[in-house]
Amino acid sequence: MVSSLLPLLLSALLATATLPELFQKAKSQFKLGAYGDALSTLAALDTESSKPGLETQRQAVLPGLLFYRGASFAAMGKSAEAEEAFEAFLALQPGIQIDPAVYPKSVVTALDMARKNLANRPGANRPEEAGVIATAYRAFVPPAGHADESSREDWADGPVRWILTPEEKRAYADAVNPISRSELIANFWRARDPRPETPENEFREEFDKRVAFADARFAQDEVRGSLTDRGMVFVLMGPPTYSGRRPLKTGDDAADASGLSRYTPSEIRAASQPAGSNAEREARQDQVSGAGTSILEPSANWIEAWHYERVSLPKEIPNQSLEFDFVTKVGYGKNVLQRDQAILTALERSKAIGKHAI
Repeated sequence: MVSSLLPLLLSALLATATLPELFQKAKSQFKLGAYGDALSTLAALDTESSKPGLETQRQAVLPGLLFYRGASFAAMGKSAEAEEAFEAFLALQPGIQIDPAVYPKSVVTALDMARKNLANRPGANRPEEAGVIATAYRAFVPPAGHADESSREDWADGPVRWILTPEEKRAYADAVNPISRSELIANFWRARDPRPETPENEFREEFDKRVAFADARFAQDEVRGSLTDRGMVFVLMGPPTYSGRRPLKTGDDAADASGLSRYTPSEIRAASQPAGSNAEREARQDQVSGAGTSILEPSANWIEAWHYERVSLPKEIPNQSLEFDFVTKVGYGKNVLQRDQAILTALERSKAIGKHAI
């Protein structure tokens, strides 16, 4: 009876620990050679740090979490798992070096192999952050607490909106009770099961993993990551071949020819309205178009570019390559997808591919 309570007590203690405490506990367990215990603590840290509202703290602990996960696997002789974790770690800390006198030889070897694996990946010699998102996604394990949203009344307004057809959305809205909605949801996933003869639904598992990753990595202010523009593209297209940022220059923003205005087009139009005296109208116009209304500091404005080469695209999308540009600019928005015709067509094809999309 006592032994059966120990796992429950351990789980309760881990759940009440702060993120730094969990991290220090995992480090101590690793140093003591308790590699399995370290992995358990790191799993708890992964789950706790993935909770809503902790995005900043997660970014702080994630490199250390990935490093000690890789080191623990390596010390246990699990080289494949170690290299996968180390690749994700190196995507965040590419120039890191470790003291071979401090860590077991297997850890040093696995880290070196992960570095070589990344160097041989497509786009490794490009100036962009080659494969950072793809590498992190390969090592990502959805937190145990990531909820199944099928029971939510607003299910159709969640991340599943990106793959719902108009007919399915109308049918869900017309369903009058929880039982009929539950049946619609079950049929929705069943229709997308690529291998109905197996107990797993590979499409749904991959979709849920993408949603969990987007929620953990792409959250913006109060918006969950999977509902942002980057989250939409990630859910539909998967991880890009490589990605990177560049300063926003005048004309780069396809939705705003000026590129660097502090004011939105609607604010500029409002300032031109014939309200008040001539002096008041001139003052309003000077405020939105005079000196000091352009943003010259490139650090406040950038484009995050996701590049998909042929190998990363679904076979139903005929393009040899695609680039998705997300613009961040004061007065315009954060990571706003630039929706040209090629991008819109690719996204629509991804929605329509069904079970072959993922």
